[in-house]
Amino acid sequence: MDLGGTWLGVVADDDRRRTFAEPDMAEDDWAPLEVPSHWRSAEAFATTDGPVLARRRFEHDTAPGADAGEGRRRWLVLDGIFYQGDIWLDGAYLGDTEGYFVPHAFEITALLAARAEHLLAIEATCTPQTDRAAKRNLTGVFQHWDCLDPDWNPGGIWRPVRVEETGPVRIRDLRVLCREATPQRAVVVCRANLETVEATTVIVRSSIGAVDHELTQPLAAGENRVEWTITIERPELWWPWALGDQPLHEVVVEVAPADRPDEVSHRRDLRTGLRTVALDDWICTVNGERLFLKGANQGPTRMALAEATAEELSADVALAKATGLDLLRVHAHITRPELYDAADEAGLLLWQDLPLQWGYARTVRKQAMRQAAAAVRVLGHHPSIALWCGHNEPMALDIGPAAHRTRASATSVARRMTAAQQLPTWNRTILDRSIKRVLTSADGTRPVIAHSGVFPHLPALEGTDSHLYFGWYHGEERDLSRLLAAVPRLARFVSEFGAQAVPVDAAFCEPERWPELDWDRLAHTHALQKLYFDRYVPPAAHATFASWQVATQQYQAELVRHHVEHLRRLKYRPTGGFAQFFFADGHPGVTWSVLGHDRAPKLGHAALTAACAPVIVVADRLPADVAPGSSHALDVHVVSDLRRRIDDLDLTATLTWPGGAHRWRFAGDCPPDDCVRVGTLQLEVPAAEAGAELVLDLSLTGPDVAATNRYTTLIGPS
Repeated sequence: MDLGGTWLGVVADDDRRRTFAEPDMAEDDWAPLEVPSHWRSAEAFATTDGPVLARRRFEHDTAPGADAGEGRRRWLVLDGIFYQGDIWLDGAYLGDTEGYFVPHAFEITALLAARAEHLLAIEATCTPQTDRAAKRNLTGVFQHWDCLDPDWNPGGIWRPVRVEETGPVRIRDLRVLCREATPQRAVVVCRANLETVEATTVIVRSSIGAVDHELTQPLAAGENRVEWTITIERPELWWPWALGDQPLHEVVVEVAPADRPDEVSHRRDLRTGLRTVALDDWICTVNGERLFLKGANQGPTRMALAEATAEELSADVALAKATGLDLLRVHAHITRPELYDAADEAGLLLWQDLPLQWGYARTVRKQAMRQAAAAVRVLGHHPSIALWCGHNEPMALDIGPAAHRTRASATSVARRMTAAQQLPTWNRTILDRSIKRVLTSADGTRPVIAHSGVFPHLPALEGTDSHLYFGWYHGEERDLSRLLAAVPRLARFVSEFGAQAVPVDAAFCEPERWPELDWDRLAHTHALQKLYFDRYVPPAAHATFASWQVATQQYQAELVRHHVEHLRRLKYRPTGGFAQFFFADGHPGVTWSVLGHDRAPKLGHAALTAACAPVIVVADRLPADVAPGSSHALDVHVVSDLRRRIDDLDLTATLTWPGGAHRWRFAGDCPPDDCVRVGTLQLEVPAAEAGAELVLDLSLTGPDVAATNRYTTLIGPS
């Protein structure tokens, strides 16, 4: 029985809290509140931080059906409350919930049998995190991120609420993991928590596709953890889209009394795919096949995630695949089920973060461990999930709009971030190790990293992936290649890089006010970091908003293109992949995304798509300006992600300048899934007028292959 729809709500106060769960309480001043939703989506609660009290009256026929049998039980199931909830039914307190993505269930058999009309009452709480360096809510990006409105409160009953009926034994939770997958056989490990009032013996039947399994299991009163394996001979393997097909198998688990095997007490259905995934020094293999991961970070599809449609969630997956990406990093949050289902079907791998970002209070450790285990139960059956990450940037800092208002504040944040990475801290050293231990124990089939964005540090040179914002937070975008040459370990996997750009739909910027935009409002609500625009794309250099808007997109596109090309040139030596920051906005903003909140592409999206093509040709870059007569040696590489060898390649490099040109030609082959050096261009910069453009065009052709690239620089004075 679905209990969604229009409820009644009111902002909590001490008096209402004491009486709001009573059925006869007056509701005259209560306002309509849709479930599922975030309370701020309702006009009456658009500015409140709650808590919000919500009520719904319903009728339920408790008479068992003719074939229901004895011992039927009813459960109130809540798929998600943001962030905490206290639950009452007919004035009786059922319990509390914590964890916005974690389903909770309460038995209500006796309460439903006592009467025909019922009142469900919920107090939903999502406390603003005033000390963002020591947060207590595990809500990730929803309550602390520089790409969403910091004043937003995601509180509410944001996922469905329903009444379920089972027999005497209920499958309280079910974990399905693929432990082994080869062309010869696949092994799936199932673990169920079976809950029963009385000790009994049951038959647990399970099937994966056409393969059936059955076991007889004695149960004690209460919760019982039962684990078993299912072996599938000659399985159809699930592959990322670049490597193969994505067959999915229906998984059915049923539990029935041993003495009445035809009376199913409870049944659970889900889908899975048969595959293995591994990460060796940040090089990924799926079913034993190596795969260079071309990826991007992705925040919530919408800031009000409950309002995202199933079509919007699946469209983000389709857009990522069309861009040529193999991977989406679900950045510091857990999203709606529809996105995971779409990724399974599309063959798009997911890097799954837990909803932890920056600093947390010491009191959250046990709750974080519980939610880590819950994440595996809820999401572990999805073949698209390739990696668990416990915590993004575990530095206990209040990183918000004010952190990047002035050069002094930005420098202070950078220094404190560096110290937090190199010195032992509670978040990185204690909290994250605890989370990693739980994830590894709960899911031994996937790689697990404790945290993201932690540089190597002494004495053991530990570290994870790299966040390298050259050309934005520090230095110039050309500095990336120099750093990675000096410290190759930082190139293993670069999971954040990029630059902000103004989106196509920028009405929220009020461009008619140019150049006197409300910079403070844009910084606070829409993420714009003027400090860095003043350095890289100065608004003062543009007469119109439209000119500046295009310039920001051009700058972002150039940075994304060159960063991706360089990381692909380091393919497997040592780079295992990258994740550009980030893919698509969930809120109108001037951010690092390459798709706006309406999914209109910025110029950076075309640059990312081109740089992620299966075959690209790249060259060393000339300096930004070169002196006439100077000599340069430029290596040219072909990068191929194709799983086949490419023979008889022909590459032409053409250097042009006003009044002249020079051409080189190379021929050869490229092994499958590799990067090869084609040759070296030895050139001397011709004499030309200062400011003239020097252009290098690359053209690659071969059997079913064509790729081009262009580099430009300016000729300086003699």
